[in-house]
Amino acid sequence: MKHATLILGLVTAALGLFSLFIGSNPIPVFQALLDRLHDIPSAIAIVLTEVRLPRTLIALLAGAVLGLCGAALQGFLHNPLASPGLIGTSGGAAFGAVIALYFGFGSGLGVPLAGIAGALVATWTVYRIAGRDGDTLTLILAGVAINALLTASISLLLSLAPSPYAVQEIVVWLLGSVANHGSDDLWLMLPGALTGGLLLMRTRRALDALTLGEETAASLGVDLMRTRAQLFAGIALAMGSVVAVTGAIGFVGLVTPHLLRPLAAHRPGRLLGLSALGGAALLLAADIGVRLLQRATGASIQVGVITALLGAPFFLWLILRQRSPA
Repeated sequence: MKHATLILGLVTAALGLFSLFIGSNPIPVFQALLDRLHDIPSAIAIVLTEVRLPRTLIALLAGAVLGLCGAALQGFLHNPLASPGLIGTSGGAAFGAVIALYFGFGSGLGVPLAGIAGALVATWTVYRIAGRDGDTLTLILAGVAINALLTASISLLLSLAPSPYAVQEIVVWLLGSVANHGSDDLWLMLPGALTGGLLLMRTRRALDALTLGEETAASLGVDLMRTRAQLFAGIALAMGSVVAVTGAIGFVGLVTPHLLRPLAAHRPGRLLGLSALGGAALLLAADIGVRLLQRATGASIQVGVITALLGAPFFLWLILRQRSPA
């Protein structure tokens, strides 16, 4: 476990450093860093600190949140196909952001704040529908229903969009990207992501105990209702903050826990930290791939497209694996 965490940490740090060197035009990164440290207002220092560094940190933070939330939800629901979008958090954030874009509040903090509000409202709604004592099946069904409603609402807004430009802006945001964001977006993400992540990490003991069954976990002192409320609040804050800035980046929260579960001895509590590191590494690698493709082809590609192209086949493989042999 310690060796796996160390290796993942080193891989993530290496990808983060490598990310600073990748862009449409090569720049001397170390010289740019020296210029910044000595307050020399050079163009390369501005590119490094205002473009590449925020993009790298946003990818790292967003990937960590996606991986952590996916692992927490899979551990709580005992469902290997669960992802943060299952309880309406991602859909709520997307709907809130689309509302802001549709009504022309897309500048400044309009989209991020609307996305965070949408995530909190959607997650709270699913929680209330499922009830404090609702079982896992009720929770999943409530999440599916809310997601269907949110998806239909987004489609309706796209159909009624006042201009092609508004449609394009909404579609590009829905594809998910860590590009074209600055330090203001990073600071906006940080409080909710850290607070939500801390809440999720505090459920580690409860998640491990729940693998023995709810009755056994209760006998060990686990408060199931408190754990559920803590998990919902953590996912809503963390995912809402991330999706509100980056858009809907799919499959990272689904794939990462599966890849790393054997390293955690199949213990959900141990998997949380590993999945945070693994999600950060995965999204950083995907964003590096996007930039290399853009440099080679000149095409504008969203990182959400890359994660979907990689994650969808993996998701299908998981479904086939879950099928009982004939």
